[in-house]
Amino acid sequence: MREGKIGVAILGLGTVGTGVAEILSQNRALIFRRSGMDLELKRVLVKDPSKKRDIELQQEIYANEYRTILEDPQIQIVVELMGDLHPAKEYIIEALKAKKAVVTANKAVLANFGSELLEVARQNSVPLYYEASVAGGIPLIAPLTESLVGNNISSVMGIINGTTNYILTKMSKEGKAFNDVLQEAQALGYAEADPSADVDGLDAAHKLAILVALAFDDHIDLKDIYCEGIRSIDTMDIRFARDFGYTIKLLAIGKKTNAGIEARVHPTLIPVNHPLASVNDVFNAVFVKSQEVGELMFYGRGAGRYPTASAVIGDIVAVAKIMAGTGKALPRKFGSAKTLPITESSGSFYIRLMVEDRPGVLGDVAAILGRNGVSVASVIQEGRAQDQVPLVFVTHEVKQGALASSLKTISQLTCVHEIANVIRVEKGD
Repeated sequence: MREGKIGVAILGLGTVGTGVAEILSQNRALIFRRSGMDLELKRVLVKDPSKKRDIELQQEIYANEYRTILEDPQIQIVVELMGDLHPAKEYIIEALKAKKAVVTANKAVLANFGSELLEVARQNSVPLYYEASVAGGIPLIAPLTESLVGNNISSVMGIINGTTNYILTKMSKEGKAFNDVLQEAQALGYAEADPSADVDGLDAAHKLAILVALAFDDHIDLKDIYCEGIRSIDTMDIRFARDFGYTIKLLAIGKKTNAGIEARVHPTLIPVNHPLASVNDVFNAVFVKSQEVGELMFYGRGAGRYPTASAVIGDIVAVAKIMAGTGKALPRKFGSAKTLPITESSGSFYIRLMVEDRPGVLGDVAAILGRNGVSVASVIQEGRAQDQVPLVFVTHEVKQGALASSLKTISQLTCVHEIANVIRVEKGD
């Protein structure tokens, strides 16, 4: 066996953990030939070592006590793939304090405790890498921390949840209702039995918190990210969006402004000719805009066993080089920043009202909007001689707070049955 082996332990043998263990075991020689790093899988932490799994490992590799990994001097890298907040956070801290490098794909832990974990890593002079925590197999964290280190980044915007993108793609292409497509996604394994984290936008918010820190050098609290999911999207909205020249995607958006950082996750109308409009199914894509290089787009599969495992392996190799003394990188130090309240955020909006089918309704609504400084860019009014019909319009740019005041007054009109939907518009300027 070659000299200079670097011992690796994996915490958790779920979908991604199995992929990482498989690549480390089967591609060990390939990784060594390309990187010069001889990575040896020493231990895998599991609850039940006797359980039948998708991968066959030697029985002595399995461990059901974390202390076994912490006390093994031959293990230099701990790969946390357990998910959830606890005990993942505590295990990461213990590994860092034991002078073991850590690689994780745990976006929830990083979004909630990233500042604390990175500080522990700095104090102990060991690396903490997390490329797989955002956008799966797409190389994104490394470019933000290395290739673009000299750039003044002004915004990040993208599709970073494959489940919601799959659902919206199917709704758009096949005209199916949200609940029907969600059931299909669950049957295919694209959505969890409890899909709340995905369809309500929380998964994307976790990832956005990480992207904002890397792009703008400041941590923001997860609670300060405006978060809205896709449950309210109707096929009627998709049809009207298309009539206006847009498609609907769940976007995560971070922008640096003089008044603070904008951080928001919500369904968004984007022009059909925008590159993100053609990102479909479970694929992810992120736009990074900087003063120096303009716009860059990172695209690929955002989830799955092998795409995510690929990003984890890349981190393991990078960390191994540091531990072997051929590289040196301490975790970045981040500040804290004020976030811009969503009511102060400006933009254009798509609004669908369900109203009485009679003359004068549009005039009543437009008058209220005008009094609040909201101007209409485009409008569609459908009359079907039914009890209620859709009145749909897209506004010019307005503060969200001013629009909310307008809609509160509009909702009190007797001719308005319902404010059916309000969706942000990104024009791709």
